[in-house]
Amino acid sequence: MCAADNSVGVWKRNIEQTKYASANPNPITSMTMVREAVAGGLKIDTTGHRQDGTQIHYTVTVIYDGKDYAVSGTGSVFDTIAITQIDANHFPSVTKKGKYFMRGMTVISKDGKTMTITNKGTGADGKKTSFKVVWDKQP
Repeated sequence: MCAADNSVGVWKRNIEQTKYASANPNPITSMTMVREAVAGGLKIDTTGHRQDGTQIHYTVTVIYDGKDYAVSGTGSVFDTIAITQIDANHFPSVTKKGKYFMRGMTVISKDGKTMTITNKGTGADGKKTSFKVVWDKQP
């Protein structure tokens, strides 16, 4: 496990650069994620809104040990997340809820200004899907 974690900080979802493979592209209109370092992992607090006006506000504290950690709050498409750390800029993950099962990779750009999360797996409807979410670091 690495001591450095370049995913820590405040990130705003880049709606224009985020891409979904499904027929329902980008259901999110706005989203902010605060990633705070904790011993051996991360506390994630996410807020935002969906296209249908539904609010999103969920939190999770996860240790980088690959075990499932419960997500609390409203609006998350997954109810558990497991994350490991390869280095300061690369974080594989697994998110789950019912039929929803995604394997993801979070990558922080070399300049530290962009975080890209790619996921492939099965959506809540049981169909194969993939998406790429781009985040911009906030000052």
